[in-house]
Amino acid sequence: MKILSRLIAAILFVCFFFFALRNTQEVTLHFFLGYERTDPLVLVLLSFFVVGAILGVLAMAPMVLRHRREASRYKKALAQVQKAQEELAQAQAQPPQPDSIITAQHVL
Repeated sequence: MKILSRLIAAILFVCFFFFALRNTQEVTLHFFLGYERTDPLVLVLLSFFVVGAILGVLAMAPMVLRHRREASRYKKALAQVQKAQEELAQAQAQPPQPDSIITAQHVL
């Protein structure tokens, strides 16, 4: 499986590399207030992809953190239940102890 994933990664890298070589034309981006920037097309595409990926990760962060908090809370509750079950099993495994021991002395 590791070899297959590395092979797929290598194929994707080669495809993206040749895509970058084929798209070296200059692209002009027009921003607000008359600001313009001219860069190669592949760099513009790469920068928008990276910014989109970062924004996607940031959008998912609150949900991931909430799930982690819930998971840790459930782990603590499970540990308490298991501890209570172990104590109950120990208590049931021991024979009942008498309240007090009365020794009888024989008088002759």
